[in-house]
Amino acid sequence: MIATGIVVEYNPFHNGHLFHLSEAKRLTDADVIIAVMSGHFLQRGEPAIVDKWTRARMALASGADLVIELPYAYSTAHAPQFAKGAVQILDALQCKYICFGSEEGHIAPFMHSLDTMNTHKELYDKTIKNAMQEGISYPNALRIAYEEISRMTDEPLADLSEPNNILGFHYMQAIKEIQSNMMAVTLERKGTHYHDEVLPEDSIASATGIRKELLETDATHVRPFMPSASFELLQQQPHQSWDHLYPFLRYMILREGPEQLASIADITEGIEFSLWRAAKEHATFQEFMKAVKSKRYTWTRIQRMLVHILTGYRKSMRAQITSPSYLRLLGMSTSGRSYLRTEKKEVTLPVISRAGSYKDLSLLMDIKSTDIYMCGIQREPGLDFKTPPILL
Repeated sequence: MIATGIVVEYNPFHNGHLFHLSEAKRLTDADVIIAVMSGHFLQRGEPAIVDKWTRARMALASGADLVIELPYAYSTAHAPQFAKGAVQILDALQCKYICFGSEEGHIAPFMHSLDTMNTHKELYDKTIKNAMQEGISYPNALRIAYEEISRMTDEPLADLSEPNNILGFHYMQAIKEIQSNMMAVTLERKGTHYHDEVLPEDSIASATGIRKELLETDATHVRPFMPSASFELLQQQPHQSWDHLYPFLRYMILREGPEQLASIADITEGIEFSLWRAAKEHATFQEFMKAVKSKRYTWTRIQRMLVHILTGYRKSMRAQITSPSYLRLLGMSTSGRSYLRTEKKEVTLPVISRAGSYKDLSLLMDIKSTDIYMCGIQREPGLDFKTPPILL
């Protein structure tokens, strides 16, 4: 059976995701589509708008065959680690292809970019280091370094100022790094830009725009931009946001104090003092973020710090988690179940259907993040132990 992997957040699942999923299957002639999906906290440092089981149901209802959770340690990491964790999971599941959406739409520029970066790695790394020493944010430092090495070739390169291109590049970089046989396929992203907040006139909107409508108005405006099954599932569940979780976050910051905050993953360069002062002074999440954001620290980078504060994810814990060690099954179709049975001897990591069946620090963070997420929407803890995989 041919398996094609996709890496997703589905925050929430919309028509653009449906296009990606169906095209991934068509372009690779796949028998099954395996979605590696972030859990309750996401790569841009924010809580998912609905819980992971609801989003897994959305995926299965629209054609995914296996939904595997991307562990917290990777789902909340910066792009290279996010991509590497996802690729390692897809590789363990014996995927022949990985298919990602991109602004580029063609795989050749990514190949040229990867070759150019490997050829001029020393210059690339040095340029990043120098830029960051001048107080430039990490994403901008990457952009400057990439522009520098782009001058070294006449080949067309991928535009790594675009968010989906960045992730696509890191997927391919990870494939090369772990020496996987998986082949990369890309398709052009349709509809609005990744960060667009305004709903368009056509049927494909960004997840950002959909979330904005859901949290600020009501669900009726987003119906045209989602498959009917996704829309119905979205209406059935409470919607999560940083506004709901901020009281818990503020309590944690004030209780820990700057000394303890300094041990949290991603906290660097004394920003713990700014976080502590902002928590004392500001009663809303938006006010808090405006007080902390600076040229050096982007909104996304700060949010990732805050997620780690909320969950108690420390630098010492991150150092112990070096690669995915399990495959957490959230849901499957009949074809997905057949694939797992057929490929059982080839899958290189243990498949876990419930949290209680496996002991691991990374899984402990998944369980903890679920319980904390549920506090914000006033639902019971322990769901990772009680919820079986969804079978569609």
